[in-house]
Amino acid sequence: MGLGRLMVTLKSKIRSLKILKKPDYDKVEKSESMRMEIRSRKARKLIEETLKVADSPKPKAFAF
Repeated sequence: MGLGRLMVTLKSKIRSLKILKKPDYDKVEKSESMRMEIRSRKARKLIEETLKVADSPKPKAFAF
């Protein structure tokens, strides 16, 4: 019975070490230019979708 308890303890310690392991890379902070680029991409995508709906021959009904 003592061996089983030891195995459970070791397994739980190994799991906790895996959880606490830090990633092997540093997180890159977004600069202001990166944020602007992300916003402009989202804006371009939204404009493209809007123009696609506006140019489609289907009725112009929006579901808000």
